[in-house]
Amino acid sequence: MTDLWTPEARFRIWFEIEAHATDALADLGVVPREAAQALWDWWNTARAASPDGEAPIDVAAIDAIEAVTKHDVIAFLTWVSEQVGPQARYLHQGMTSSDVLDTCLAVQLARAADLLIADLDALLAAIKTRALEHKLTPTIGRSHGIHAEPVTFGLKLAQAYAEFARNRERLVAARADIATCAISGAVGTFANIDPAVEAHVAAKMGLSVEPVSTQVIPRDRHAMFFATLGVIASSIERLATEVRHLQRTEVLEAEEYFSPGQKGSSAMPHKRNPVLTENLTGLARMVRGYVTPALENVALWHERDISHSSVERYIGPDATITLDFALARLTGVIEKLVVYPVRMQKNLDRMGGLVHSQRVLLALTQAGVSREDSYRLVQRNAMKVWESDGELSLLELLKADPEVTAALPVEEIEAKFDLGYHFKHVDTIFARVFGTTG
Repeated sequence: MTDLWTPEARFRIWFEIEAHATDALADLGVVPREAAQALWDWWNTARAASPDGEAPIDVAAIDAIEAVTKHDVIAFLTWVSEQVGPQARYLHQGMTSSDVLDTCLAVQLARAADLLIADLDALLAAIKTRALEHKLTPTIGRSHGIHAEPVTFGLKLAQAYAEFARNRERLVAARADIATCAISGAVGTFANIDPAVEAHVAAKMGLSVEPVSTQVIPRDRHAMFFATLGVIASSIERLATEVRHLQRTEVLEAEEYFSPGQKGSSAMPHKRNPVLTENLTGLARMVRGYVTPALENVALWHERDISHSSVERYIGPDATITLDFALARLTGVIEKLVVYPVRMQKNLDRMGGLVHSQRVLLALTQAGVSREDSYRLVQRNAMKVWESDGELSLLELLKADPEVTAALPVEEIEAKFDLGYHFKHVDTIFARVFGTTG
């Protein structure tokens, strides 16, 4: 991902755009065929002579020219002309700088999206593996951070899988939206360049044609792209935060892998801290921070201004590189996540069976007790368990409550404390998420 944003990579994309445009102009008879061929001859010769097979770009020389011209595209064109010779005078015919800059950025963001989609695929595979592993591992579900009802750890991961699968779909759509080419000349009217040139360059660069570019590609496309990255970052933080909570000493149902020789604290040798997921939380904040500038870039003056340019030179590489790193890190966290089923069961049992209160409530209503009275009967016993910090048993208290047993036989009350009851539809949920029950 980092290589995609180097000056060398950017200038190589610029050259391809210019050379493909010159090819199309030659096909139209606007410039000599030899001019287009001269560009490719130099390019291919330079690549053949390079150890890495890439045409060498003298960034320092281009920067030196720009120090005088104060214009990056002109500096690049001047440098290319120095390499190619007289035939380079036909370069950039009828084009404007935005044709090169915006089309290049579209190429970079599309290629960045491809890398991020691959990252998401790796993350999805890791989550699915662990979800299937723990499909029926009982654990407590929490609302407001408080014990609610039983779930499975596999269901927690299935939720994350579904969320990241949606993110993948969003990113695929955002990639299609951003991958557009604009070679329309000054103010986007094609007055000095034929639309066929744009179509040719788009095909060669793997882009679609921008219907109306006004000289720049409309920035609503970029805003949606970076907003999508922000949503993905928020999903990363959601899963990272879940791990952080589960790793708390009082919970300790799962934790990040702690490698041999790893140290958690400079002061306290016992510490095993959730440093990776805390890091992911911070990285998510950074990626989301790039969304607002992208949204503010949408409102440009008339057919173009360059208020967006400085912003995009920051957020393009920063957002994609940061998210690339974060997705890879989260994948590693999930692959190596240490899960403690015994502790999960212990936490489930910690509050004396309170997690089964709803089943008793419903049974009482079905037995003819009003909902208000049913709630009162269950709650008055549940509060005794709560206040005893789980030392008392909700089941035993209910069995000893004459108002409850008047409506429900003891054996029916006991049946409402069956943990497996809560998991009867896990296969259905897994089939919805993964297309299989595993």
